[in-house]
Amino acid sequence: MNTPADQGATRIVISVDAMGGDRGPAAVVAGLVLSATAYPDVDFILHGPETELSRMVVAESVLSGRVRLRHADRVVTMHDKPSQVMRHGDGTSMWSCIDSVKNAEAAVAVSCGNTGALMALSMIRLRKLPGINRPAIASFWPSRNPAGYNVMLDMGADVKADAADLLQYAMMGASYARNGLKLARPRVGLLNVGTEEHKGRAELKEAFELLSNATETGSFDFVGFVEGSDIPSDRVDVIVTDGFTGNIALKTGEGTAKLISDFLKQEFTAGIFSKLAAIMALGVLKRLQKRMDPRRANGGVFLGLNGTVVKSHGSADATGVAAAIGLACRLAQSGFQERLAARVASAVRAGQDAAQDGAGVGPTGVGHSGPGGASSE
Repeated sequence: MNTPADQGATRIVISVDAMGGDRGPAAVVAGLVLSATAYPDVDFILHGPETELSRMVVAESVLSGRVRLRHADRVVTMHDKPSQVMRHGDGTSMWSCIDSVKNAEAAVAVSCGNTGALMALSMIRLRKLPGINRPAIASFWPSRNPAGYNVMLDMGADVKADAADLLQYAMMGASYARNGLKLARPRVGLLNVGTEEHKGRAELKEAFELLSNATETGSFDFVGFVEGSDIPSDRVDVIVTDGFTGNIALKTGEGTAKLISDFLKQEFTAGIFSKLAAIMALGVLKRLQKRMDPRRANGGVFLGLNGTVVKSHGSADATGVAAAIGLACRLAQSGFQERLAARVASAVRAGQDAAQDGAGVGPTGVGHSGPGGASSE
């Protein structure tokens, strides 16, 4: 078994679930190799069958002395129901991975496994931050903004969201954008079927008022309703929606990107002149492929828990796994979880004071939901 070198308390540790992904532990270890090379000051705890993982880890010199293996002989599959995993998941690599964060052995947990099971286990093992009603999954979305990405949430943690939940998402998403995209005051938009204030369901109209009144508490600018066409635009930095809509948008975007990629391959290989044109445009095509590659933005972050969990796409290859682990490393290095918890506590206090004074948005706004984000100061 490899054990991280004792180099002081400053070294960050990331907990990685080696099992549960579509490509098996080989892809996870390959991604770990890329991450270890990019982040030399980070160590790892790898969870799964020790005998199998040991052979893979020993073969990679960059992992020597930086990986601690944690044996777990059971796996949460993509077909397991979250309720069953909550009752019988002890002993699985996913459970072990999350417990490393719960026990303060690691700063962030990363898993390619079953999303529903991962969220369920994260909630029962880590618990929600005080004041948080529904945790959310936040993901980066390629955009025209200078940073190259927008933040969107919820991407599928919970299909339901009332007005107070959407306010929580906005404030947590703004926190994520401040730390992940280095934006001092993110612009937040509420996803709707139109930009007019009279459009949308009742909870969206109520959320519109709550977000309008919470801009100073949450340190963000509210741009109002945004449409689906605004998701990749430079009009907004954080897009807020319920998990049902967000997950459909995510899968639609991924499918569209793959469709365009497949169409380009078909057209540039259709004949001799098309192949010559492809050779002439090779540099442009490579740059386009890189910008459209969903693996670069792989990694949804669970917000609102007493610990940080990064969900990698189940079909991620080494590049995708490395992107998710790299995101976990950057969040740990920035102290994101501590900043988020501090902002949540501050927002809860502000909402309680406002409710007592009869001012602000009252108990259905910040006081009820207690959301918040961490500034980058």
